[in-house]
Amino acid sequence: MTVIESVHADHGATFTERGGRRVVDHYGRPERVHKAVRRVVGVIELGYGVVVVSGDDRVEFVDNAVSNRVPTEDGHGCYALLLDPQGGIETDMYVYNAGERLLLFTPPQRARSLAEDWAEKVFIQDVEIRVATDEFATFGVHGPKSTEKIASVLNGAGSPEGHLSFDRGSMGDDGVTVVASDAPAGDEGYEVVCGADAAASVFDTLVNHGLNAAPFGYRTYDMLTLEAGTPMFDTELEGRIPNVAGIRNALDFEKGCYVGQEVVSRVENRGRPSKRLVGLEPDAVPESGAAVFAGDAVVGEVTRAVESPMLERPIALAYVEWDAADGATDLTVRFEGDEVDASVVDLPFVDGSDRSARLPTYPED
Repeated sequence: MTVIESVHADHGATFTERGGRRVVDHYGRPERVHKAVRRVVGVIELGYGVVVVSGDDRVEFVDNAVSNRVPTEDGHGCYALLLDPQGGIETDMYVYNAGERLLLFTPPQRARSLAEDWAEKVFIQDVEIRVATDEFATFGVHGPKSTEKIASVLNGAGSPEGHLSFDRGSMGDDGVTVVASDAPAGDEGYEVVCGADAAASVFDTLVNHGLNAAPFGYRTYDMLTLEAGTPMFDTELEGRIPNVAGIRNALDFEKGCYVGQEVVSRVENRGRPSKRLVGLEPDAVPESGAAVFAGDAVVGEVTRAVESPMLERPIALAYVEWDAADGATDLTVRFEGDEVDASVVDLPFVDGSDRSARLPTYPED
């Protein structure tokens, strides 16, 4: 569950579930809050699972398992994937080098299975792996004024520069780590990590001290990330080959072997995948899984869609066959017995103060 459920309830929160974890859905008027985040700054409690990897061989062990190169220096992180032998994404994660340990932030439902699987693969290496989800709280701070917000409350450090770099400091009496996010919401952003026992105090600081920030929940976060063109694990990534999802920021093509690498390399050497993730502007909001047609042929499916609060029109992400994604083909989306026209548009849907590092890109882009 959320680390500070009673605090969110005092703010009028309605709750939902993500990956088996209870999180804030919204605090009321999510579309209005959405615009406040886009124009100024907002704060969300993020429901990560956390895995700690320690021991002298920690960097080598994790680096051999994931799709990206694990940083060797304290204060740096990377976005990475764990793949199955067929190249499908089993989980995505952020890997942070925190000195004598690595901290892995995963979808909440993946932390325990990841830790158990890796623990079985430790033989002579000096590696210890444990789940530490309940020990931490993580707050996302997003919006064009997020740097100003962090500067107004962070003591003992400046705002980190460069995606996924981090600095340690304090907010009031609470020790925190502040990570420069990779802009999943399409704006400047940070993630503030603290001990679970300091979560209520840190949340209060982020919302009410210095520059005020609007608290928001996952309904708004979903709309923000969709407007930003950011593929998310539960809707766009799970089971997909990363080349198809276009998340090249999670791949290091020069590093050594890892499970699924042969498939990733084969698709890369072919020049382009069979499908790609694109932005659609349909005439109405379709349901997830709705079929995308070119004439009478099914050429793809919608992963998620919403009425964009900033554009005030429907937008959607969809996996579409490569040749049908060039914008020259007339597409329709069929759902609930209806058929609506849809056009392929460039991502992101909304230009913010930063661009998502996960914005889908392909070799021919």
